Amino acid sequence: MNRREETKKIKIGNITIGGSNKVLIQSMCNIKTSNYLEVANQINELTALGVDIMRVSILDEEDAYSIHKIKELISIPLVCDIHFNYKFALICMDEGCDAIRINPGNIGKEENVIAVVNKAKEKHIPIRIGVNSGSLDTSIHDYSHLYSAKEMVKSAEKHVSILEKYDFKDIVISLKGSNVLETVEAYRLASKRFPHYPLHLGITEAGTKEISLIRSTAGLAPLLLEGIGDTIRISISGDPKDEVIAAKRLLHDVGLYPNYPTIVSCPTCGRTQVDVEALSRNVLNYLEKINKPIHVAVMGCVVNGPGEAKNADIGIAGGKHEWVIFKKDKIIKKVPEEEALQALIDEINKF
Repeated sequence: MNRREETKKIKIGNITIGGSNKVLIQSMCNIKTSNYLEVANQINELTALGVDIMRVSILDEEDAYSIHKIKELISIPLVCDIHFNYKFALICMDEGCDAIRINPGNIGKEENVIAVVNKAKEKHIPIRIGVNSGSLDTSIHDYSHLYSAKEMVKSAEKHVSILEKYDFKDIVISLKGSNVLETVEAYRLASKRFPHYPLHLGITEAGTKEISLIRSTAGLAPLLLEGIGDTIRISISGDPKDEVIAAKRLLHDVGLYPNYPTIVSCPTCGRTQVDVEALSRNVLNYLEKINKPIHVAVMGCVVNGPGEAKNADIGIAGGKHEWVIFKKDKIIKKVPEEEALQALIDEINKF
């Protein structure tokens, strides 16, 4: 049994985090929360893409008092992200949020945390302790040097102990750093120190899309393969839709998102006489819309075609301005380049 299956099951709205080998996908709205109609529309758009949980930031009372309006318009759990002012957490819980994320390093005195805990117990709302490398508890890390994995875990430990002291156990923990190696080590340590609490994985400040995809995969894939992590967010400076798509692709490739298409395409070489990149992108866009668990190969030539792509359910290989379509290792038809996409889609739809 892996570690995911041994973590505590915690209800967040209408779903459960922990206690299984299912890893949930999270993202965060990039619209001010008080613009509740826009926020709800964004959440519903991401829900259609496959996000499981959404988080919104609470900057002021106007944001906090918008939560019930958003909840009326969405169907998935909503987490409120609280920094500095613990009173916003109290309002959000009264407004009907499904979970609270607090960073104990910046929420102030223990009395503030206690007030949040009491309200959470009253409302049966879980709390995510969000340790972030940029705002660690200053009694543990003074920022005169690079933070360490041990300091991140020690910060989490301090604040978990406060919640446990007041008999609060519905806890999810995250330890997000921008340094991949320290973050990976922090999660490994945390999985041993807090074996029963679900862990939310992520690399913070991961960067723009092209950087984040590499940095986040470098940090999250090893943990997921080790059985660590119950939810993930791939943080991208940009459109949240990209976060959800990237999370699905990563989880699929590590065997944790089975009902999803697989597409492979060759890197091309001097033998290639067709536009592999354009066809691959168009096929991927189609596959992700229909969300069919099928293995499709787009190959640049006959060397890479039925020979190297025998595991594909359906494939297409380029020739001289034409393509051949194959199933497993059997060629079934030849089509001109301009008809290739539609011909391949027709075969996909038959699968």
